[in-house]
Amino acid sequence: MVETGSQKAIKSKWGIPHDLQSCHTAEIGRYFLEGHIPANDVKRLMREKPDIKGLIVPGMPGGSPGMESAPYQPYEVLTMDKNGRIGVFSKH
Repeated sequence: MVETGSQKAIKSKWGIPHDLQSCHTAEIGRYFLEGHIPANDVKRLMREKPDIKGLIVPGMPGGSPGMESAPYQPYEVLTMDKNGRIGVFSKH
């Protein structure tokens, strides 16, 4: 793991839309991870290796990893493909 002080630079590098950004961004293999993504979704991403740029959980929904103490909110883990199109990877 390499920590950087510039989340803005990483988000810009991957082209993550401003309205979908969260407080955490990571890179794993050839993918980015934006936000509070469940570990099982990361494992699935690495197992299936879909043709996308990364996964996104916008904002900080209650009940997502790291936000368990907040009231639960249903949320989706989104995909972003190479053309910037957004899809749904999973629902929680």
